[in-house]
Amino acid sequence: MQQKLFFKVLAASAALLVASCGWAAPFAYSTNQNSGTVSVIDTQKDEVVGTFNAGQKPRGAAISSDGKYIFVSDQPHNALVVINLETKAVSDTIKLEASPEGVSISADGKWIAAANEEDNSVSIIDTATHKVSYKVKMQGTNPEHAEFSPDGKWMYVSAEESKYVDVVDMAKRVSIKLVEVGARPRGIGFLPDSSRAYVASELANTVSIFDTSKHEVIGTVTVGLRSNGVLVHPSGKKVYISNGGDGTLSVIDTASNKVTATVKVGKRPWNMALTPDGKKLYVANGKSNSVSVVDTAPDQVMKEITVGDTPWGVFIH
Repeated sequence: MQQKLFFKVLAASAALLVASCGWAAPFAYSTNQNSGTVSVIDTQKDEVVGTFNAGQKPRGAAISSDGKYIFVSDQPHNALVVINLETKAVSDTIKLEASPEGVSISADGKWIAAANEEDNSVSIIDTATHKVSYKVKMQGTNPEHAEFSPDGKWMYVSAEESKYVDVVDMAKRVSIKLVEVGARPRGIGFLPDSSRAYVASELANTVSIFDTSKHEVIGTVTVGLRSNGVLVHPSGKKVYISNGGDGTLSVIDTASNKVTATVKVGKRPWNMALTPDGKKLYVANGKSNSVSVVDTAPDQVMKEITVGDTPWGVFIH
């Protein structure tokens, strides 16, 4: 009897220790452009628990599927900095083309895409070898975001200095189509089943809705001022748009493709991330030096967290 009681107490103590240390929580990483750092946020406590260096001007990033590495674009050095998340130290540097910005990872975790703005190209990196496997030239000008479709068949790339989106056939490794959207396209997000894509156009204050079976725009939604970031909820029922000009998030219902809520956040919200369960959204506020935490059930801000100078985006694993 005493032995059973001892093990129950031991198990309870261990559970409390894990909870108090926050070991079960995913972490959010904010890339801070002007301070050259990444802030580490514990998503249970919604507090910054660490900071590490990540090149001179960290912008886009992607976390490996095993959670061991974060790949961060360093614009001044035309490189992708690979940081070991256990040691918080640079373990590798991957040479890219001029002015890399947006970074994404394929659903199977095998490939990373890095958009090279001044080279009008996207570098495709093998996550197993940490080497550039090949490069795809764009038809559009100044690619900012390059996003894989969840099924891995396509990559959509926003041409920031124009009003077009490149459609890349990943099997052929070539841009097969250039599609007109609103002026200055920025963020891109796909529904979980890859059937539709949403593209924000900053100067048009709109979001273009793509039918990915034809790679054609089938609708346009007016959102907030200077729309840029796009994030699709894991349920596929909502799409979040960050509006840099008025410091808000627009929430689009994917059944009606209408804005159903507007959430006030910090100044100049940029790129966002969701916890794996979809319950909390984190958005980088570039002019507030903060990250706003949004409860996605009522779509209301829970907290604002101070991070480094000019955060570009948030990435979660």
